[in-house]
Amino acid sequence: MNIILLGPPGAGKGTQAGRLVSERAMVQLSTGDMLRAAVKSGSPVGLRAKAVMEAGELVSDSIVSALIGERLDAGGTDAGVIFDGFPRTAPQAEALDLLLAERGRSLDYVVELEVDEAALTERVVGRFTCARCGEGYHDVFKRPVKAGVCDVCGSTEFKRRPDDNADTVATRMAEYRAKTAPILPIYEARGLVYRVNGMADIEEVAGAIGIILDKGGALDAF
Repeated sequence: MNIILLGPPGAGKGTQAGRLVSERAMVQLSTGDMLRAAVKSGSPVGLRAKAVMEAGELVSDSIVSALIGERLDAGGTDAGVIFDGFPRTAPQAEALDLLLAERGRSLDYVVELEVDEAALTERVVGRFTCARCGEGYHDVFKRPVKAGVCDVCGSTEFKRRPDDNADTVATRMAEYRAKTAPILPIYEARGLVYRVNGMADIEEVAGAIGIILDKGGALDAF
């Protein structure tokens, strides 16, 4: 199974992708992570990417496609792949189709986590993490059991991301809409797009995604 999981920052896309990886043994292909790993490994594609990045230029679609192709060929993806950060344009969507077809695969689902911008802003602005173990918390929805003490490791030090503010959320939403606008119509025309309420409880979202992946379902049914 090969899917694209879409959603703006804060929608819970990372959480749901992590569940699919742990519960279904799927592989998450994040272009950002792949680029960093390739540069660190010194592979031929990584060296090409490093040269481009050091020159202050954007990594080309051909380099990203090569990275994805290498990862698909490396094995361990029989249970399925979650594409994260690619495609974002119509040409990239065409490139992904070609990459999959060359390997006897095809795209099965495009799952978008829909959000309410005001509620998302509250979700993002209120979140913080343990500075030691990284456990996540929220001012409203998930405070430590004992105020000021991490439930997991007992640390009393916490941190917040400096970009977790209302202005940044608005910018991220605008960027997300701009990046997904070119590709959604392509996949909608093929009947691959399913939408899930990303503001629901984590378990509810996971359940809805599970129904889609296991049984298909009707477009816009969730």
